[in-house]
Amino acid sequence: MTTPDTPTAGAFGTAPVVSVKPVVLPAPERGTDLRVRVSAPATGEDLPVVLLAHGFGSSLDGYAPLADHWAAHGFVVVQPTHLDSRTVALPEDDPRRPRLWRYRVADLKRVLDDLDTLVAAVPGLAGRVDSGRIAAAGHSFGGQTAGILLGLRVADPETGEAEDLSDPRVRAGVLLATAGNGGDDLTPFAAENLPWLRGPDFSHMSAPALVVAGDRDELPLTVRGADWTADPYVLSPGAKSLLTVFGAQHFLGGVSGYDAAETTDENPALVALVQRVTTAYLGHALGLGSSGWTAVREELEGDPHAVGRLESKE
Repeated sequence: MTTPDTPTAGAFGTAPVVSVKPVVLPAPERGTDLRVRVSAPATGEDLPVVLLAHGFGSSLDGYAPLADHWAAHGFVVVQPTHLDSRTVALPEDDPRRPRLWRYRVADLKRVLDDLDTLVAAVPGLAGRVDSGRIAAAGHSFGGQTAGILLGLRVADPETGEAEDLSDPRVRAGVLLATAGNGGDDLTPFAAENLPWLRGPDFSHMSAPALVVAGDRDELPLTVRGADWTADPYVLSPGAKSLLTVFGAQHFLGGVSGYDAAETTDENPALVALVQRVTTAYLGHALGLGSSGWTAVREELEGDPHAVGRLESKE
């Protein structure tokens, strides 16, 4: 049964937030119905939408520090549970595993196709959403998923083709701790076990995006070090911004959940920076006003003790 969570005052923002889970979308070609969480401010009109793709193994219950914050600041946040989630418990020999990356993209497109159904599941939300203002965000594996909707191309492990799977309904993106270049930049483990990382092509990812990278994100997937997760900024064309979070490892101080066990660098100040910058960027990129984005850029440029650096290119 779909039930709303208890409305709670936005701990970081201006509006109480209502979350409904799970909203179940039939997905026969996927083999498992798609379970989705929708969070929205209890007040406000013409609300923009953010699709939030979780990292490998997480679920619709993850990333509350981001989902809560964005929703409290006026965004409708939609979180699907992808097939790689621990809650799905896909067997190791499941034939869908080599195409997990592709099922993820299909999940986000299904969310876009069925957005009216998702909105209708939230009490009082119908008629308050601006479906012309949509962004895609994601952390880690989810960052690649969101990037594909922005124009990133991934060579299919089975066919070798790098199909254009971008979606014009998505106007901008936020890519957090997202994988960079493939080829010789990968460790043998990543090249063998994560085939969707072998040959990404960022040259077509021209949609606006904010890339967030931790300067201590030393992943066992690359031989290069922490700068690998800046590749989506460095290697892509178009208007992009890069937030480098000082001292942050892969979970950027704890964005994947409150008191999450996988966070090795728990730091509320780093999470607060990511919250503030991503919220300002989403408002700017979706045409809601740029004053917040201008303010956060000036703040980071003028503070020698800032916990992050922000740079942009056109």
